[in-house]
Amino acid sequence: MAPSNIGYSLREAFSHFFRNWTTSFGAVITIFLSLFIIGLFIVGSALISSAIGTIEDTVTINAFISDDASDEDVEAFKEKLESWDNVASVNFKTKEDAYQEYANMSSSADSTLAALDGENPLPRSYEIIMDDSSQVEAMADRIKDDPDFQAISDTGNPDDDVLYSQEMVGRLFQITGYIRIACIVLVALLTFIAFIFINNTIRLSITARRREIAIMRLVGASNGFIRGPFVTEGVLQALLGSLLAIGVLELVRNLLMPRVQNMVSWMPFNIPLEVYLTTYAALVVVGLVIGLFGSAIAMRRYLKV
Repeated sequence: MAPSNIGYSLREAFSHFFRNWTTSFGAVITIFLSLFIIGLFIVGSALISSAIGTIEDTVTINAFISDDASDEDVEAFKEKLESWDNVASVNFKTKEDAYQEYANMSSSADSTLAALDGENPLPRSYEIIMDDSSQVEAMADRIKDDPDFQAISDTGNPDDDVLYSQEMVGRLFQITGYIRIACIVLVALLTFIAFIFINNTIRLSITARRREIAIMRLVGASNGFIRGPFVTEGVLQALLGSLLAIGVLELVRNLLMPRVQNMVSWMPFNIPLEVYLTTYAALVVVGLVIGLFGSAIAMRRYLKV
């Protein structure tokens, strides 16, 4: 679009936008609904990822230690664990800590201890928390194969002394992997559907003005001159639709999300503000691209020589 044509395109776009406000309103609402659904799904995906991350963070490895192991050896292996890659922290549990944890989960802990003449049978252990919990199996195998751990393990059989709920963890990461892939595919699919839907809406608007386009061609107007107002109007509709979608998403963030958090307080999740800002910027860009290219593509049949 030539610089001299920008002013004319803007004036014509705004004039037609308000002169045919019902058609323009329909296009804006179409764009708003499409982008709002995309934005809502992106936020929902972030919400699911946050919840999944919370669950994944609970995946830990418990390595049990023999009562005969010296404190020096136990401390030395703890320091060794902390030096490994992908180890976020190592929490050492004494026999008393293990009993207190068992007592908190079972009301019969005191009677069980009394039946054992007050002798605490629970072993000491390391609780290993990882940076990337998806590598839990590899980390568990590394601990089992370490000769220093084999020397201090509780039963002398590392396979029995290193536990992390293998079956549950395997299913968890399989499900979370499917969910993340499904989120990406659905967002891409929604974006494509929105483009087709909006393109058709813009095409109907341009079809209604085909006589105006034909007259402009008859008087010798260039394709760029003819295309300018229509593309500008498409961009204007897309911009208004995306801003409206952002406004409604902000209402969701400020009014609905706190209530959802209160309802599921047992599973804390937080979506950073940066996620919302990135989503809003993406909606504006997607809206402008759809409006720009949707208008340009829709006009091609009317600008053929």
